[in-house]
Amino acid sequence: MARDTWFDDQFYTSYFMWDSFTSGVAVSIMRNSQSRGENEFAEMEYMNITVVTSNKPYGISDVSNPFFNGLKVPKFNLKKDGVHSGHVQTGLRDPFCLMENGKGRCKDGYTEEVTGPEAVRVLVATKAKPNQNSSSPLDRAFFKSFLDVLNSPQNTGRFNFTTQFPYYEEVFYKPDFGTKKLGKPVVFDMDMSAGDFLALFYLLKVPVEVINLKAILVTPTGWANAATIDVIYDLLHMMGRDDIPVGLGDVFAMNQSDSVFSAVGDCKYVKAIPHGSGGLLDSDTLYGLARNLPRSPRRYTAENSVKFGAPRDTDHPELRQPLALEIWESVLKTLDPGSKITMLTNGPLTNLAKIVLSGENSSSLIQDVYIVGGHISYDNAEKGNVFTVPSNEYAEFNMFLDPLAAKTVFDSKLDITLIPLSIQRSVSSFPKILQKLHLSKKTPETLFAQRLLSRLHRLQQRHHRYQHMDTFLGEILGAVVLAGDNSSLNPTLQVKPIKVLATGVESKDGQTAIDHQQGKLVKILEKIDPMGYYDLFKNRLGDEKQSAMVGSFSEQKRKWSTPPKSN
Repeated sequence: MARDTWFDDQFYTSYFMWDSFTSGVAVSIMRNSQSRGENEFAEMEYMNITVVTSNKPYGISDVSNPFFNGLKVPKFNLKKDGVHSGHVQTGLRDPFCLMENGKGRCKDGYTEEVTGPEAVRVLVATKAKPNQNSSSPLDRAFFKSFLDVLNSPQNTGRFNFTTQFPYYEEVFYKPDFGTKKLGKPVVFDMDMSAGDFLALFYLLKVPVEVINLKAILVTPTGWANAATIDVIYDLLHMMGRDDIPVGLGDVFAMNQSDSVFSAVGDCKYVKAIPHGSGGLLDSDTLYGLARNLPRSPRRYTAENSVKFGAPRDTDHPELRQPLALEIWESVLKTLDPGSKITMLTNGPLTNLAKIVLSGENSSSLIQDVYIVGGHISYDNAEKGNVFTVPSNEYAEFNMFLDPLAAKTVFDSKLDITLIPLSIQRSVSSFPKILQKLHLSKKTPETLFAQRLLSRLHRLQQRHHRYQHMDTFLGEILGAVVLAGDNSSLNPTLQVKPIKVLATGVESKDGQTAIDHQQGKLVKILEKIDPMGYYDLFKNRLGDEKQSAMVGSFSEQKRKWSTPPKSN
């Protein structure tokens, strides 16, 4: 697994077993119970160390250092001329840290041996012990033990899918639309928040004669990590739509990745997403319900597993994770002459901005764009929802998480319909939508949506860290509006000139303002019938047409445990 998701083709020369080795040393110490940490794998020594948090010259007045800046008494009673009193690295390209030859001189995070009150006496593994068998290619004692333990029948793993389920098989569900006249081609761009998955259910339930969902683009600059793309694959598999390609976008917001090594970058905006409660961890597991979905044969793998050939092949090298722009280009090639794409974006606008910047040929084939996001606060009467950045009172998360991308999109020639935060809030009642779903027909997708929404509601009621759960309810609105049942929604739209702020100032970035001089004319959804909206959602998910092929992982397990019926 580590090899299949490695960042380049040099796995065997760049992968190190540090974590495994430290675990082996720790287990050996615990088993031997010796006073000086004697063990089988490493030589041990007591040392006085500290973790360096700043750089020479020490004791200078530098606003970069939070332990000293503006404080009469340093935090933790640190010494004013000690190893923690210097300049703190402020970024990957901090000019203080870069020398003329391009090499770095900063040591933030280094572990150093020191003396004085800042030192901590720690037992340190200083050297790996050699293998006693000098003729073995395994030159360290730990390597031999590691392989011996892995190959030992004691406490071995009992199951994988093929051994646990006697009739396990990988099936791809791809619909045959026959002579049906397919509807308008749609590409859905999502950041994999809870509301996005409910919106995806809705899009998949709309008759294909109305909406032909051509592809999904994933923006991992929002509420979930890139590997959560597996949950999308599972949902598509559940709904019998393994034919829909999924493309992965950039993991950093625009201008946030390092200019030299793009695999790393700044988390200036995405750090606003909570890591735990109600944030990344919950989104990655879909609040504990991801494994209730049937498992798709498609999985997240290294993006370049095919490019580097056999050493990087997974079980399905042909299924390596394609990128968002690759999927976009492939969709353009499948369009009928004269056709254009309608886009629905439910997250940061990173992917759409990349498409706009990729050239006129790409963006000219976009018919219109529905953007779920933005917040227009008239006279600052209503605040935004970036609750983790108190200084920014009027931004909305999708604009804030990549403000430069949002500005790029709103400065473009695209025909935009904006579904702002205020109208989302008008349809964010858990009791009302749950009451409607309770009265709906119990299709597998209705049952899953009901479980997910009930869990979000219960968390919101019980814990203060989940007060923002109703944010995800409003994210379904874009899909409902796009489907176009205006007789029930009774929508009201106004055209207004909109400008998105992207100045690099955290307290202002992502704010959406009406600007009669420089703003772009955008259609703004200002009013709908909330009860009509709830009814549409209930009826669409309860429709037995275009329903699930496999309702749950439990149903899938039953299939894999039962012999197939003979014809």
